[in-house]
Amino acid sequence: MASKEQIFELTKEGYEDVEKELAYRKDVERPRILQAIAEARANGDLSENADYSAAKEAQSENEAKISELENIVKHHRIIENTTITVEYVDLKKEYTFKVVGTSEADPKNGKISKESPLGKAIVGKRVGQTFTFISESGKELKVKLLKKN
Repeated sequence: MASKEQIFELTKEGYEDVEKELAYRKDVERPRILQAIAEARANGDLSENADYSAAKEAQSENEAKISELENIVKHHRIIENTTITVEYVDLKKEYTFKVVGTSEADPKNGKISKESPLGKAIVGKRVGQTFTFISESGKELKVKLLKKN
């Protein structure tokens, strides 16, 4: 049975960030690491050469990240960039979030996944509507949607 390919949902900005990181890892990091391996090799016995081991480890990590990023580029779908402003009713505090794809989520920087509890709960809600949802910590929160675009 063939498995379904994972689709990575990204905003246009998120996709551009992935492309930039991929280019950097291929065009800057890969040559830098290859140079470090060559220099470490020139120092002789590889079995006890910490610089060589570190460079090979960095190469392995970089190549794995390149592979991951190439997979995202190959299997992505652009999603609409939505910004919401909500009021946590009990806290009487307003927060503005960008609703983004899962791989772009960064709550500390105001980016929540559309798969997060709030991201899912906001679907179908109208500005001015108050609703509750269960947070990732299991707490029920009451929220009022103030803006959505």
